[in-house]
Amino acid sequence: MKALFAMALATALTAAPVHADCPYPAAPDKLPDGSSATLEDMVAGQKTVRAYDKAINDYVSCIDRELDEAIKKGGDQLKPQQKTDMQHVEAQKHNAAIDQLQSIADRFNEQVKVFKARTTRRAECSHRPRRTC
Repeated sequence: MKALFAMALATALTAAPVHADCPYPAAPDKLPDGSSATLEDMVAGQKTVRAYDKAINDYVSCIDRELDEAIKKGGDQLKPQQKTDMQHVEAQKHNAAIDQLQSIADRFNEQVKVFKARTTRRAECSHRPRRTC
């Protein structure tokens, strides 16, 4: 009977999604293309990436809190391996979210470089005769 109760408790703690109240933020639909974007497009892209950064950080904080709450709720009924498993799953979700954020930030930063190279070249050429640019 005790084994059945422990199994039911473990199932309840691990079956309920850790992120039930922590919706995973959607990645930005589109980032500006630095080779054709305007300054306004790039600024809007920067705001989008910053908002996504905040959303991911809020998500990570939320899943951290939910893990802590689930561990407290399990109390002494939670076996060390169950606690370790829960922490492992939360760490995977945490790391995946941060990896995706980093990927988005890297893609945007690459477009910033393209944009800066294009606009710097255009600014330099505007001061020179056409034949030299």
